[in-house]
Amino acid sequence: MDAYDVIVIGGGPAGYVAAIRCAQLGMSTALVDEYIGKSGKPALGGTCLNAGCIPSKALLDSSEHYDRVRNKYASHGIKTAEIDLDIPTMIGRKDKIVSTLTKGVEGLMKKNKVTWLKGHGQLEAGMKVGVIPTGGKGDKQVYQAKHIIIATGSAPRTLANISIDHERIVDSTGALDFQEVPAKLGVIGAGVIGLELGSVWGRLGAEVVVLEAMDDFLAMADGEIAKAALKEFKRQGLDIHLGTRVKKAEADADGVTVEYEDAKGGHTLRVDKLVVAVGRVPHTEGLNANGIDLFIDESGYIHVDEFGSTNVPDIYAIGDVVRGPMLAHKGSEEGVMVAERLAGKKTRVNHDTIPWVIYTWPEIAWVGKTEEDLKQEGRSYACGTFPMRASGRALAMEETVGLVKVIADAETDEILGVHIFGAAASELIAEAVVAMEYQASAEDLACIVHAHPTVSEAVHEAALDVHRRAIHK
Repeated sequence: MDAYDVIVIGGGPAGYVAAIRCAQLGMSTALVDEYIGKSGKPALGGTCLNAGCIPSKALLDSSEHYDRVRNKYASHGIKTAEIDLDIPTMIGRKDKIVSTLTKGVEGLMKKNKVTWLKGHGQLEAGMKVGVIPTGGKGDKQVYQAKHIIIATGSAPRTLANISIDHERIVDSTGALDFQEVPAKLGVIGAGVIGLELGSVWGRLGAEVVVLEAMDDFLAMADGEIAKAALKEFKRQGLDIHLGTRVKKAEADADGVTVEYEDAKGGHTLRVDKLVVAVGRVPHTEGLNANGIDLFIDESGYIHVDEFGSTNVPDIYAIGDVVRGPMLAHKGSEEGVMVAERLAGKKTRVNHDTIPWVIYTWPEIAWVGKTEEDLKQEGRSYACGTFPMRASGRALAMEETVGLVKVIADAETDEILGVHIFGAAASELIAEAVVAMEYQASAEDLACIVHAHPTVSEAVHEAALDVHRRAIHK
């Protein structure tokens, strides 16, 4: 029986990063992964690289280029003739990017001498991992480990009353592979995934109707930011309905009929395609958690302490299968933390400064507390805001929608949260994360010189505005 210092189960951003770091620290490491890519062959990178973060961003970028050519270039004095839209080429570009990155991860495994065990991993007594070969071809192989890291990720949440046929009614993965633009697209769920996918096909010409069960739009985001985003997305053409309950969805040869209810009563919606994007759930199916008495809570999450330790000694869990937001970068950092702690280091992850990003356009990004959080806690705070329309660089770019909001403690001035709705918010938020990691004050951020003209000046001005010192507001 082959033995390893560490066996990682799951090859997504949490798992493969953990495996690489363990190997870098001198531990013999194996990675078990069962993912089958679009080509029909085993592929590393998990959902993120294969059917989530990366392919969705590739299509978001392509759709933004198309939207710019069609709607924005004329004001720059750039006039275009008739525009052709080649969806298969766009999808092919996305697939090529995915292939490049997944092969890159495979190369990193080889470079760091991590053994890739292709198949489904199961926990067994005595710190053993059974691996059922991909496709069931061959007998189960059993491997011994000193430490096991579970990083099996998440799967799309399903609705009991809706059957996904992968043709007319699809999940988030299926929505990345349409071969033509639906004339009318229904999306169930106005969360991160629903908004991103709705944005892609809406920019490309689809009429998009979004049905969201919650009464509040983007309840996890700051209320002021969410309100501004909802107004803009509706202006862009996303028909967003809040407080809805989808009762039934039936597909036929020509489309999908959706029945739903809201405060006004029952409604029927007819669409060409329907995307079910109602979040994700931890993926622990077939892990044999019960067989080793591994504790999983009622929501399906593996219970861990702040360092990723489970209730079973020497077994750890990271990423989407544990508490906290289902974010690739959160899982990766947890993987590094566990690997380094196995090597005797005192690494930890500060979950209070993990940034969130929604890759619509404009983007939405935030870190730390929302104003609603602080009101609920009864904590005194001060806010500073700055509108993108007052930014010279944003005006030159014709990206004046949105704002930056900085929230600081009313007494100590420590930055408690930063919220951005605007162009390149995903990049701008990094400055706020660094500041908060060093427990910076709003005054600290206000005293840093920002280059002019840049969109980042909006962060500077928002920090100044906490103490009503903004210059250009």
